[in-house]
Amino acid sequence: MNRFVNDIKKFFNYSSYNVKAELKSEVAGSFLSWLWWILDPLLYMCVYAFVAGVIFGASSKPYFLVFVFIGLNCWQFFNRVVRNSVKLVSNKKSIVTKVYIPKYMFIFEKIGTNGFKMLVSFVITAVFMIYYQVPLSLNMLWVAPLLLMLGIVAFAFSSIIMHFGVFVEDLLNIVTVGLQLVFYLSGIFYDITDRLAAKHPTMCNILVYGNPVALIITDIRNTLLYNQEPHFLALGIWLVIALVISTIGIKIIYRYENSYVKII
Repeated sequence: MNRFVNDIKKFFNYSSYNVKAELKSEVAGSFLSWLWWILDPLLYMCVYAFVAGVIFGASSKPYFLVFVFIGLNCWQFFNRVVRNSVKLVSNKKSIVTKVYIPKYMFIFEKIGTNGFKMLVSFVITAVFMIYYQVPLSLNMLWVAPLLLMLGIVAFAFSSIIMHFGVFVEDLLNIVTVGLQLVFYLSGIFYDITDRLAAKHPTMCNILVYGNPVALIITDIRNTLLYNQEPHFLALGIWLVIALVISTIGIKIIYRYENSYVKII
């Protein structure tokens, strides 16, 4: 653990620079530049709100557009970080083969890049909440630790996936399918509790408490929109699990990262 903390301090400035560079490069050749960080989640929100609200009739949920927007913001962050982690080492081949950098720092860079875009989207969320006159409450303050929790969960899974992504060529296809399944099971454009609690309570509990992404998204919505407290016990359990997975992932990376160069 001391090595991990020391490496974080040592390479923090390097990673911060890469985050800024990646954000600039994403909009360098775009006519609308950074406005895409706003338009992208808005357009996705319109699509899923239409599908869920008009076709499936889920628009009776209070503050439905904001409800969908929050789910999409959180999901896009998690999806991009985890999916990009599969080929992260091979995509950084020009760096990995020349200088030593702890490979998990690449994950932190993706978390920083996509986390910044998610925070921009949450500024839009605040505007929506003001427009719909969502009542203020102290429970809204829980959104900060919940977003931190989402980042920890994303890092935990990404650290394991990044390692095996070096050795398993087809892992990207498997992860893509798996993430698509998690997307539909996480209630991004519908409320899991409203849909399943009455008829399938056991399945409802499995989907909410057995899926950290669904749990965090549900609690962010509840704290911001409906003045409810988070599920502290379930979040605490998943925090412990995520920290354990992260520890395992970091140890695996430290043990095998020298062999990555030979494979990529």
